[in-house]
Amino acid sequence: MDVYEALYTTRMMRRMRTDPIPIETQSRILDAAIRAPNGGNTQRWHFVAVDDPAIKGELSELYEKCRRKEYADFAEGALGTPIHSAEEHAETMRKIKQSGDYFVEHFAEIPLLLFVFSIDDHGGANIFPAIWSTLLAARAEGVGGVITTVLRYEAARVAEMLDVPSGEGWTMNVMLALGYPLGRWGVAANRRPVHEVASRNSWSQPFGVTISRPLWGSETS
Repeated sequence: MDVYEALYTTRMMRRMRTDPIPIETQSRILDAAIRAPNGGNTQRWHFVAVDDPAIKGELSELYEKCRRKEYADFAEGALGTPIHSAEEHAETMRKIKQSGDYFVEHFAEIPLLLFVFSIDDHGGANIFPAIWSTLLAARAEGVGGVITTVLRYEAARVAEMLDVPSGEGWTMNVMLALGYPLGRWGVAANRRPVHEVASRNSWSQPFGVTISRPLWGSETS
């Protein structure tokens, strides 16, 4: 797969088939992930792959509980101020909630939950390249995925369930839900163009070029 195809079409997939992901495929995905750059080549990461139905069932209940907490925080404005208009924000939140509701309802059926942990990571600089490499490698294998941090509300409970040596400093960064998608891959269309979100030499100066459509796959868009 062309690298630009992977970059342009890898998106969050919350609707997944229940088909298991073969261990060979999982191995290729993680073997690609651990090639990601990291400071000093310290490789201070650990991945916990969860496919046990009993553990997924317990995590499903915990996830639903945490999601209620997150939406309460959204309602109180505790998770930031929207940068779009009120109407656009409301529509975005409606779509996210609709997709998220499906995700919660089918959480226990997700083929693979991949918990990512790191230690002594400054701002995620070392772990997030590996997380994104995981999703890109999954895309190359036809596997969809979604990043979620919802379980942060019960991070200690998750660590206990997964026997994480938290006393050594390991912290949970994200959970990746992986599975063969029900949806289709495609270039993300609802993106503000580069010239609206980038500048040159100072915040107030234009980037220097107007980009009116995606620069990859434009011939089919």
